[in-house]
Amino acid sequence: MAEQAKPNGRQPIDEHDQHWDRHGHNIQLEKYFRAVSKQDASDLHLKAGSPPHIRVKGELRPTKSEPLSGDDIEQMARELMTEKQQAYFDEHGSIDVAHELTDGDRFRINVFRQRGETSISVRRVERKIPQFDDLHLPEILGKVALENQGLVLLAGPTGSGKSTTIASMLQHINSIRRCHIVTVEDPIEFIHTDNKALVNQREIGIDVPTFESALKYLMREDPDVVLIGEMRDAETFQAALQASETGHLVFGTVHASSAAQTIGRILDLFSSESRDLIRQSLAFNLKSIVCQKLLPALPKEIDRVPAVEILISNPSVRQFLMEKRDQELNDVIAGHEREGMITFTTSLLKLIDQELVDPRVAYEVAPNVDELKMRMRGISTGQVGFTGGR
Repeated sequence: MAEQAKPNGRQPIDEHDQHWDRHGHNIQLEKYFRAVSKQDASDLHLKAGSPPHIRVKGELRPTKSEPLSGDDIEQMARELMTEKQQAYFDEHGSIDVAHELTDGDRFRINVFRQRGETSISVRRVERKIPQFDDLHLPEILGKVALENQGLVLLAGPTGSGKSTTIASMLQHINSIRRCHIVTVEDPIEFIHTDNKALVNQREIGIDVPTFESALKYLMREDPDVVLIGEMRDAETFQAALQASETGHLVFGTVHASSAAQTIGRILDLFSSESRDLIRQSLAFNLKSIVCQKLLPALPKEIDRVPAVEILISNPSVRQFLMEKRDQELNDVIAGHEREGMITFTTSLLKLIDQELVDPRVAYEVAPNVDELKMRMRGISTGQVGFTGGR
């Protein structure tokens, strides 16, 4: 049994832990994979001349293992590769592979060369998918997840928890609806197990070479619910819109900080001649935009909590989109909070009232600090009665 790690100390790895695959081959890397799972780490890094490092709660820490040589690392990497993958690695100097522990976590592995040596970076893909309550997310997301068709966008910067929220929404669908869920991800971050739904997950670089090739055949796979990872270009977003228009519920992510900015980022992907048509399609097919910011939590047992802005399509939202009044969408959200929409200010106020977030932290991310402070004192800002229109 490996000894327990001391807080902020070097992490232990059981050097005598050995495992074999179904062909009887010893998989040296599995002892590191199991240590990553045991320590609840997110990543593993192996570099020649350094001890293995693991990332725990965002902090990269060395383990108690001795430094590895480049030959050691390359041998471990090749144990996970087919002959075709080894040939690809020899030619290109980098490759993505995957490995799954028996009844355990899945790992996405990138093997690459640096300074003439082989290094390995590993991302742990968790099986346990948190529910809305675990994530301190509003219950309205459960209703959004059960739409029959349309487009649901998760917005926020890298590391804001977008993928975790989508995973929770897909898990909610999986527990209630008999349907086919197909995901196209880069990388897969959560493993979904079939429940009421049948779930197929395709990983770029491992199951399919590119997003473009995955999207080409997506509709032939008879999906009801689709996740198309990050909306990074016009082709990807066009595929998402077409899927939503033809009766599918489509999830995607966008790097944006608000609902209004999300619309702007999407339109910027297209030529000026195409934007009116895209705007019209958004007005009719958009179901929700959920924007997130992760904040450090006050309770010691909680790492971070999300502040959210939630826009849900209704006649006012559709009208404002058609009239190109994107910058006024926050007013629509504020005026329809009784329908489940929520502004960042209201979300921050709730987190403060629940003693989940320090007010000083909330002030740093609030879109309007004065409004937040007024509402903390019980002073209304006069937006509640907004109904939309001119």
